[in-house]
Amino acid sequence: MGIGELFLVGLSLSMDAFAVSICKGLSVQKLKLSHAVLCGIYFGGFQALMPVLGYYLGGTFSNLLQSVGYWLAFLLLALIGANMVRESFGETECLNDDFSPKAMLPLAVATSIDALAVGVAFAAVDVKIAPAAGLIGVTTFVCSAIGVKIGAVFGAKFRALAERAGGIVLILIGLKTLLEGLGILP
Repeated sequence: MGIGELFLVGLSLSMDAFAVSICKGLSVQKLKLSHAVLCGIYFGGFQALMPVLGYYLGGTFSNLLQSVGYWLAFLLLALIGANMVRESFGETECLNDDFSPKAMLPLAVATSIDALAVGVAFAAVDVKIAPAAGLIGVTTFVCSAIGVKIGAVFGAKFRALAERAGGIVLILIGLKTLLEGLGILP
């Protein structure tokens, strides 16, 4: 697999993290560089770590991951999205502008489960995992940081509506993951 193909894999894997980063950007009242960097580190770090784990776990747990991984992603994203929708109907101070590990870890795990499966696939075709994981992580870092900025720009004017839409997007991403895992969507 060449660098161009690996970049496209990284870009594809980063789209969920990009969407979640937009949602995080919507939640901040005043954007700081640290918000973009934290999203980039969490999402890029997990997108780099998960293929490595998948690569080394390979066939050992691949059946289990394929059978429950999409359920886990769906549940995490649906719960987080539903909470965002609920909070969008409340006071302004209820916005989910939390960038703590407690808030970011579930998002990072939920958006990187598909990267775990990619790592299993990489093992099957003998891809050099270190450069592949590094490229995936860097691509996701950049996309996530840009997503936070995009979300912050639009969030200032349309905060409640945007947070509601962001929550719905997270639920839909979780649903898409579930339907793909069940074989209903290609």
